[in-house]
Amino acid sequence: MIHWKTRLKEILEPALMKEDPRTEISAYRDMPLCIFLYDPRDEFMLRQELALLKTRLEQKGKRITTISLMECMKEALDQCAPIPDLIESEKLLGRNGHKTAAQTVHQVLSEYAPLDQAVLSKVPQNGDPIRDIIWITRAGALYPCYRTSTIIEHFQAKLSIPGVLFYPGEVVPPAGLSFMGVHEAEHNYRAKVL
Repeated sequence: MIHWKTRLKEILEPALMKEDPRTEISAYRDMPLCIFLYDPRDEFMLRQELALLKTRLEQKGKRITTISLMECMKEALDQCAPIPDLIESEKLLGRNGHKTAAQTVHQVLSEYAPLDQAVLSKVPQNGDPIRDIIWITRAGALYPCYRTSTIIEHFQAKLSIPGVLFYPGEVVPPAGLSFMGVHEAEHNYRAKVL
């Protein structure tokens, strides 16, 4: 696969510059979202490049809404299982405390404060598919508690403006994605991978 910096500048940026980027980034009409794959070790470099790309897109009249999955997770945990409480219970449980904490986080994000709903609540209401673009970032913060494939499944028919999920991971042939390059590959992503 071509290095992410090259794909960002030569594939993603021109697609997002189009008057209506949905057909360029999406394989399906009911989900105008693509996955931008990058090496998890390059998280900070990616953030720098995204800041520059955001400026270039805004200079062309696009409006970028960045949705941090880390912030969404933090908000959900603040409501249902405050982080200090998770840390304390992890300490009390000793050796297996981290597994219990990860299970609790997963349960919160799946059932009590669903992460997909938190993300969708941050999408601009009445967004203009020609002007608005959403960026879903900081997916690595979910590791090892929650996989992004779960979020994407819930976006079908709920997004009208184009979006990009910035995905830290790797391709596992023939068509799988391994979250953080650690999890077993998922082969059921409907979104186009750039």
